[in-house]
Amino acid sequence: MAGRIPQYFIDDLLARVNIIDVVDGRVERLKRAGKNYSGLCPFHKEKSPSFSVSPEKQFYYCFGCGAGGNAIGFLMEYDRLDFPVAVEELARLAGMEVPRENNSPQQAQREKQLKDLYGILDEAARFYQQQLTQHPQRDIAVSYLKGRGLSGQAAKAFGIGYAPVGWDNLMQALGADKQRIEALEQAGMLIHNEERNSHYDRFRERIMFPIRDMRGRVIAFGGRVLGDEKPKYLNSPETETFHKGRELYGLYEARQTNAQLQRLLIVEGYMDVVGLAQNGIHYAVATLGTATSAQHLERLFKVVPEVVFCFDGDEAGRKAASRALETTLPVIRDGQEARFLFLPEGEDPDSLVRTEGRDAFQTRIDQALPLSEYFFRSQTEQADLESMDGRARFSTRALPLIRAMQPSLLQQMMLERICEITGLSLEQINSVINLHQVTTDTTVPERPPAPAQPGPPASRSAGPQSQNMPSRRPRPRSQTGNLDLCDKAISCLLHFPRLAASIPAASELQGMAERNADMLIALVDYLQTTPNSSLGTLVVDWQEDPQRSAWLMLLNEIAHNTPLADGAERELQDAVSRLLRERRPEMELDALLKKNRQSPLTQAEKQRLTALLASRQN
Repeated sequence: MAGRIPQYFIDDLLARVNIIDVVDGRVERLKRAGKNYSGLCPFHKEKSPSFSVSPEKQFYYCFGCGAGGNAIGFLMEYDRLDFPVAVEELARLAGMEVPRENNSPQQAQREKQLKDLYGILDEAARFYQQQLTQHPQRDIAVSYLKGRGLSGQAAKAFGIGYAPVGWDNLMQALGADKQRIEALEQAGMLIHNEERNSHYDRFRERIMFPIRDMRGRVIAFGGRVLGDEKPKYLNSPETETFHKGRELYGLYEARQTNAQLQRLLIVEGYMDVVGLAQNGIHYAVATLGTATSAQHLERLFKVVPEVVFCFDGDEAGRKAASRALETTLPVIRDGQEARFLFLPEGEDPDSLVRTEGRDAFQTRIDQALPLSEYFFRSQTEQADLESMDGRARFSTRALPLIRAMQPSLLQQMMLERICEITGLSLEQINSVINLHQVTTDTTVPERPPAPAQPGPPASRSAGPQSQNMPSRRPRPRSQTGNLDLCDKAISCLLHFPRLAASIPAASELQGMAERNADMLIALVDYLQTTPNSSLGTLVVDWQEDPQRSAWLMLLNEIAHNTPLADGAERELQDAVSRLLRERRPEMELDALLKKNRQSPLTQAEKQRLTALLASRQN
């Protein structure tokens, strides 16, 4: 029923209900402690009780996470209900009817429509269950379920049914009039054929799985074919009662089995959920034809502190795991845990648990990879961590993912792990992260008014959120002798940007084939065209360019090969001169070939062209 719940009723309800009756069974180790009760907080992971309930004040409070409120607030937080639903649930426990006021005609109509939808979906569920036991062709469905190792008890617990062959079985059973047919269509159970202006059943010749919300109401269905037809699974469409991006199959059943769930296993199919439950693993849930979303995870982490993703061991499973990882990183917080379980190729949870048994499958779950371990394993698989370029590419991929995380100890430890892998210090990592953050702010930092002055790396500006250019452990003062010419020039320019004015224009370096030549040319061009720039402004500007942003970590690596402070200009000019000297014959050859296509060459030019071509052959 729509309308506002009167305050007098809320006060009366809270006066009649004892909060101890509400929290008892939902709070572990709840025991009397003087006038109050204490136990393990259900809203965060803890080993010693910090959750306190006061019967006198009818109030609960956790000294660990700060959660607190009355009995209605507890139900809202624990069962993740909105306020009206929590009041209705509490009133049901107290045997009271919830009154409403200010009930507009529009609200009343919508409330009646929803009530009708829930009612007809419940009728559909009972119809499908009846067909599984009474339809003349029920043996086909029963044989299939038995072949999958499913017992009658498990089928009953999950309300499994059967949609028989035929186009209008459900419609004939429930669609007594036009209004009922419209309700079935709105509930997603019938499809309207506009050309013929007729309706037919959406689900035909399928095993039917009712999808329930947190209150146990049927909100939609999933149907699985009995053979190899496509699609294997068919779900109800989006309706007033069903939003597949938020719902999870099996969550209601899991909570009914265990009010103190500590872990949920995310699998792919309905049969996996049912098969695992039949074999004693009552905490599996399945998404409904979509990848696990942030909404799914936020909902699950409200219920349990640990989520385990279960994937096939093939390429498709690895891709799905990668997507799940990227979805989980921005959601997970301290006190929450995500793990990744990969099954042997060709196996699914339902078949594997029947083959090896509950205990062996439970061991697999217990040994699933923690999020951080899977993250670094997946990010380093294709990276050559022995090379500077490989470490830079690894960092470029990994840092944005870690930066998207909630500030937490886990984020900090993952950053420290990147330090170990790349050899960068935490200050360097934080500097790069800060620079990423700068580019997402609406306020663009102003450029320094004066040219950057020579100085050691630690004195260079790295943007408004970091005082220093990333620094590294001390190295020998001169290591540029082991660098390629382009890297040597880049290193000098990164530490002494003003030296860009002392070398030829970037256009004269075009066409070089040396490694990192494009990056050097871009750096020279930037520093020559923006003479007042610093390293901080460079990284902010380059972050906006997709190609140049990929160079930032490599530039950071090269910067730590520190040149001699008193010989940087000479080293830079020497490197550029050698590059030009080696490049000049190529440039001359290109010019002669271009001229030869446009006009005859002189004798001297022909001889020079012949010599250059011969030199290129050698």
